[in-house]
Amino acid sequence: MRGRPRATVIRTDTTMTSKIARPLDLLRLVGGVVLLVLGLIAVVPSPNDWVWLLGVLVTEGGHWALVACLPLFAPGWRRTRLSRAGVGLGLLGTLLLLTPLARAVAFSRELPGALETRFAVLGSMTPVVFPRPASLVVRSLFIGVSSPAVRVEDHLFASIDGQELRLDLYRPAEDHAPLPGVIVIHGGSWQSGSRKDFPALNRYLAARGYVVAAVSYRFAPRFRFPAARDDVAAAITFLKRNAERLGLDASRLALVGRSAGGQLALVVAYTARDPAIRGVVSYYGPAALRWGYANPAKRSIIDSSGILDAYLGGPPRTHGAQYDAASPLSHIGQGAPPTLLINGLRDELVSPFHGEFLSDRLLRANVPHLFLRLPWASHGCDYVFSGPCGQITTYAVERFLSAVL
Repeated sequence: MRGRPRATVIRTDTTMTSKIARPLDLLRLVGGVVLLVLGLIAVVPSPNDWVWLLGVLVTEGGHWALVACLPLFAPGWRRTRLSRAGVGLGLLGTLLLLTPLARAVAFSRELPGALETRFAVLGSMTPVVFPRPASLVVRSLFIGVSSPAVRVEDHLFASIDGQELRLDLYRPAEDHAPLPGVIVIHGGSWQSGSRKDFPALNRYLAARGYVVAAVSYRFAPRFRFPAARDDVAAAITFLKRNAERLGLDASRLALVGRSAGGQLALVVAYTARDPAIRGVVSYYGPAALRWGYANPAKRSIIDSSGILDAYLGGPPRTHGAQYDAASPLSHIGQGAPPTLLINGLRDELVSPFHGEFLSDRLLRANVPHLFLRLPWASHGCDYVFSGPCGQITTYAVERFLSAVL
């Protein structure tokens, strides 16, 4: 008689546990499916612009999958097939999400040697704070890349056709002797974007002994090439004229541009013939514009040919001179400054072939350069500043600038 109530209690507890377990098992399955979908986004081509944007975050933040998958192993994960399926899918997704990081680790091991071979050792300029000790620091993936505080000032550098052109000037918090300058040019298909985009690198470099000027320029289609190029040149002129009060060494300048800004940085550096411009960095910038028009990106992601039409006034068959004038390929000579090219091999907006063409031309002209081909990375990969692309490219840019300036 005493045993029956105990048996009843056991059956009741088991039933209650089962009722609780079912929603937990379902949540575990959903979590596993989500991780798998994100993992696939990290390794397969993007079908449209929304997936590309998500892919940048997933690819550069895939290490967080190690944290996200832990709840899948909560007690009871082996209880049902549903639960085990969720764990299996989650593990597969986690492995896919970690694939970019694994490729970045392998890449980072070769980077220091490549930089030293192409651009010699670090320059003699003493930075305000020490540079990054390694091209990829695991701790920084999770806690971020910190920098000391810097000063940011707004300056009007030109007024053209009733449009004010301004720049944001980043400087170390404390006054120093005249410092070398870095002019940063934003992307946005020559039609949008802001000098306030991607501020983390600007702050990082300013904290390490540079005067960084993030500049604005006029947009197409209202203002076609060479308007934007001329605006960047005007910003350089302003900086030189006001070098003393800005704490700038006007004889040591470098240009850094992203995407459309990469094209502008390259074409200004190669056409200015200015000995003060000692180096140029292009993050995934288009360089072979005729080829780019004939080989457009996936239209569901970006209408690259239409963008070139708006920027240059029409197709190459009617505006060939504009394409040639705007293509950095057309202006490479022995006087071209040292160049650092950065492209993700999974870039679906600006093909890595642009960098290949430019690297080949630079090699033939005996211009010191390095083409970083990031096997896991997509367009805009450095948006996640502490991610694998952000860390590795910052390491490369920092050492490149120190060597050339």
